[in-house]
Amino acid sequence: MKKIAAVLSMLALVCACMPVLAEETACEPLYALAAPYGFKLGAPLSFDQTRNLKYLNLVKENFNSITATNEMKAYSLLNLQATLARDDGMPGMNYAAADKMVKWAQDNGIGVRGHVLVWDAYMTDWFFREDYDSKKPYADQETIKARTESYITQVVAHFEEAFPGVVYCWDVVNEAVGDNDKEYETGDPRHLRTLRGSGPNLFKELMGDDYVALSFLYAKNAVEALGADIKLYYNDYNAYFEEKAQAIRALIDSVNTFAQDENGNNRQLCDGVGLQGYIGGYGVQEGCLEDSHVDMIRKEILNYAAMGLEVQITEMAVRNFELDQADKHAEFYAKLFRMFMDLNGENGNPLKAVSIWGLTDTTAPKGNYVYKMNSPYGGLFTVKLSPKDAFQKVYETLKQ
Repeated sequence: MKKIAAVLSMLALVCACMPVLAEETACEPLYALAAPYGFKLGAPLSFDQTRNLKYLNLVKENFNSITATNEMKAYSLLNLQATLARDDGMPGMNYAAADKMVKWAQDNGIGVRGHVLVWDAYMTDWFFREDYDSKKPYADQETIKARTESYITQVVAHFEEAFPGVVYCWDVVNEAVGDNDKEYETGDPRHLRTLRGSGPNLFKELMGDDYVALSFLYAKNAVEALGADIKLYYNDYNAYFEEKAQAIRALIDSVNTFAQDENGNNRQLCDGVGLQGYIGGYGVQEGCLEDSHVDMIRKEILNYAAMGLEVQITEMAVRNFELDQADKHAEFYAKLFRMFMDLNGENGNPLKAVSIWGLTDTTAPKGNYVYKMNSPYGGLFTVKLSPKDAFQKVYETLKQ
């Protein structure tokens, strides 16, 4: 009996010393711990995930921002039947899926990053055609400009009027900077994308060389007409690599010197940079979990801030392709968040949000797009949504 009592006593002691993560996070959500350091914490949400109550509860308990993965993009909202039914020749939308997601966020006191108004990738081809007919030629420049302005104005207004104050920012333009000299014109400091893969950037080709600035102008006019507090962002990947960061800064400078107010002063059309945080090798462990990336991210956040811009980490995936690197992955996450906290404390809070795209591990097969983008062991949570050591490290770091 004495031995049994001793064992029970020891078990009680061990249990008492173990961190009760569920209770801690219920009392102190991650977003509440991040708030004193000046940044929101965000999670991705797809329409399918709105049916997963466990995932919704995980998001609700720990995050105060969501980004719809696809449902607020133009190719999801644009609707040919609704467009052809209009009398004014402007595009029509179907907001059903996106509205359900934003309504859930509103009901749970969670902000929404609007993602994204203008993106050349996967864009609906009929949007650019005469009479919206894919068998007809592309429409003229003025028609494309009018359609784009109408689309942006309608979408921004819809979400603000239906869900006031919930969408707190929009990615106005996504990934407009090319990666190599085959994707942009020689001598263009903005590296404005002319090609994506083998296909043309139809916004640039049909709308013109200033399509990015025009898109921001349309969005800014829409926000001001609504009297809304919505920040406007340019969003891109590899935005913390020096050469691409220089091109992004040149692009944003061209946007923020594009239009003037009644006094002749430049209007700041772009408020900030969405720095997609895919960190590490693409599909391979080489290049993952290297401390140099933490320093690179910090440097470019400060470079963007020096232009008077806000910064959000918009699609963060701390990649890890090897299970036995779990400890190193957790420590890297801790270093990253320590940098975020210190950077804001020392530099006037330029970082406004960190949205974690690779939130969970994935069982996607090797070579699959999700496998390469987010990595199989890069999440804060397992595929069954249990918190990992990486979550605990982030929690402990924020709580310091």
